[in-house]
Amino acid sequence: MASDRTPIQVPELPESVADATVIALHKKAGDPVKRDELIAELETDKVVLEVSAPGPGTLVELSASEGDVVKADAVLGYIGSAESAPADTEDEASDEPAPAKSADSPEPAGSAATADAGGKGDDAQPAAESAASGTGADDAGSAPPPSPSVRRLLQEAGLSAGEVEGTGEDGRIQREDVERVRDQRAAGSGTRRGAQAEDAGSAARTAQRPTEPTDRAERIERVPMTRLRARIAERLLEAKQSTAMLTTFNEIDMSAAMALRGRYKETFEKRHSIKLGFMGLFVAAATRALERFPVINAALDGEEIVYHHYSDIGIAVSSPRGLVVPVLRDTGNASIADIERRIRDFAERARDGKLDIDELRGGTFTITNGGVFGSLFSTPILNPPQSAILGMHAIKERPVAVDGEVVIRPMMYVALSYDHRLVDGADAVQFLVAIKDAIEDPARLLLDV
Repeated sequence: MASDRTPIQVPELPESVADATVIALHKKAGDPVKRDELIAELETDKVVLEVSAPGPGTLVELSASEGDVVKADAVLGYIGSAESAPADTEDEASDEPAPAKSADSPEPAGSAATADAGGKGDDAQPAAESAASGTGADDAGSAPPPSPSVRRLLQEAGLSAGEVEGTGEDGRIQREDVERVRDQRAAGSGTRRGAQAEDAGSAARTAQRPTEPTDRAERIERVPMTRLRARIAERLLEAKQSTAMLTTFNEIDMSAAMALRGRYKETFEKRHSIKLGFMGLFVAAATRALERFPVINAALDGEEIVYHHYSDIGIAVSSPRGLVVPVLRDTGNASIADIERRIRDFAERARDGKLDIDELRGGTFTITNGGVFGSLFSTPILNPPQSAILGMHAIKERPVAVDGEVVIRPMMYVALSYDHRLVDGADAVQFLVAIKDAIEDPARLLLDV
């Protein structure tokens, strides 16, 4: 009866987000579910939301499909008691008649999903992975389901969760587990490929090559933009078109910072349970510089200038879905250990799609570190309505002149892009010099000079 059915609703969406897209369904009508078991994943402009079962039972109806756009509080489906499941659900899942079953041998929860996978191709992959990972109601002792990023990695590697042994907490599959199995398979197949390479190469040379238009058409793939990628594109274009962006550069001798890190990294890690990196120093240096040059921390609002008497610094973080910028709140009252700990937490949760929308909102200044990918020099793009962004780059040993002598030092190029409508060149240059001075002589951060 309808009164026995519990609706599965789209959770409340973040402020300013009107709708979300269904990017993955992990169950189908007729599947048994446990309380809090993952049913679907929804993508908004900024984060991925997980929709879980509000209670145990059977998924008697699923009204959404992958790719559908849904609004807050919309009903994705209904959960009823096991007796309310459609009698012919399993028969509809396959074109072939189901084999006879004895009363004491119930069909595994994932069998219908496996049957569907043969008929639906890639669209059925999430359901097949869910079945392989043992998320059915009968498997009460199964490991927790993989995170969204791990499920994507499984799909990219052509693996199911059942083929990978998890080493995480409660047996959860980690990225390292998937990469290990993927690399082992690649190594095994590489040996077989090597034995067949000569014959295959000879056959390829004698085969007739398809005409060039057909060959190129087969090598073109079109995929829709994710909502996050579309939002990134929109924001970057907005920054280029709506600001008078200019970039100033400088270089920093990282010798003192590297010596400080080498001297205290073990003690720091033992005391704070976090590694000492350079980002914490740069955030602290930027915070002090923002206090000295408040216009860098300001924003334009029409014909008014909005000054922020606090520093909320966004840290650009790479995730499987694209670049996100979680915000470190009130960095002026945070220690370097606090900053390092929060940055690591952001990076881990960005990778797993677990960042909260409030953590991505606001910010008065942004730091991006292209050096982690090997970038030596770049001009970062503003993050409106902010007026400036600091770009860090790779540390490279270079010959430099010191006291009339040429010496080899670990050097980093830094860049400050700023909105020239608000920020004058003198302020931008002095701000960047203040950061350079603080990193080259970290005692300045302690003495605030």
